[in-house]
Amino acid sequence: MTLNSRIEAFSKLGIFLSQFKEENSVQKEEVLGNDLFFERFLTAIHNSQHKNGWFLPEQVFFSVTQWSEALRKKSLQNWLEPYKFEEKERKTVGIVMAGNIPLVGFHDLLSILITGHKALVKLSSDDGQLLPILCEYLITIAPEFKPYIVFTKGKLEHFDAVIATGSNNTARYFEYYFKNKPNIIRKNRNSVAVLTGKETAVELEALGEDIFRYYGLGCRNVSKLLVPKGYNFDAFYKSIFKFQYLLKHEKYTNNYDYNKAVYLMSNFKLLDNGFLMLKEDKSYSSPISSVFFEYYEDYKDLALLFEEKEEDLQCIVNFPKSSKNVDFGKTQCPGLQDYADKIDIVDFLLKI
Repeated sequence: MTLNSRIEAFSKLGIFLSQFKEENSVQKEEVLGNDLFFERFLTAIHNSQHKNGWFLPEQVFFSVTQWSEALRKKSLQNWLEPYKFEEKERKTVGIVMAGNIPLVGFHDLLSILITGHKALVKLSSDDGQLLPILCEYLITIAPEFKPYIVFTKGKLEHFDAVIATGSNNTARYFEYYFKNKPNIIRKNRNSVAVLTGKETAVELEALGEDIFRYYGLGCRNVSKLLVPKGYNFDAFYKSIFKFQYLLKHEKYTNNYDYNKAVYLMSNFKLLDNGFLMLKEDKSYSSPISSVFFEYYEDYKDLALLFEEKEEDLQCIVNFPKSSKNVDFGKTQCPGLQDYADKIDIVDFLLKI
């Protein structure tokens, strides 16, 4: 397949995905493969929560919508335009996928296939339903992809390079096991937001999206706030009040009740609005239903702090001085060029 034909196939997948909306999914006659895949994929979206209790339909629909927009033909072309594609030997690249948010491993798969390599995919059991259907769709509209997509349930074998995502503990195993192969190994990361006290209600509400989308399970979710000395959290709590609907989700409520009990038994001081706890803490990885915060003396000092924490941070909301800066409400809307851990996967794949 040529690069243009691969781009064309993924853009058609994007058109297919654009039909699925939380409020109303409408099957369009002109979309390729709908007779085989529309109802099947819609059913998979609604059934995802039976395999993973965090994957409620509204969360899966959000992820699908983000990918439908990212896979527009022009977006794909703009993403790949800076790279130099040359005809070379095709390699087999293993992917060990995470399962914390819906379709979290799709970007790795896309990058491997778009660069002309073969993908050897090990799915997470927490997110194993949606991606195989999308791969079947790709193969149906572009049969040339068939030998380039292989799923495995066992140990990865017979591969030339690997991209693996996991916890810090798992990453140590990955680093040992894959040490003799070109690799990208991802560990735990967290995201933070910087507040100055001058934020509007609209910006603070958008920050709620950064905190609560996917229930805070993603590395791009804000898990810590940096605030100036004397900051008053009243405006923040008022602006995020609409997210109280999270208490309707049993898993979120169970986490809230459990973490609150642990904090109270430990005599930690908390700010609490009934569905989100704020705890002063120097750590960056806060439990679900809570966000850590830390006071800063001087805004200018934050640049050095973030430089020291470079390896721990994925996104920094509202800090334009950083290359990791993201606008309020946009942490879970990355572009194709917004690589996890700032590691350029396409460049890596073109050089193996």
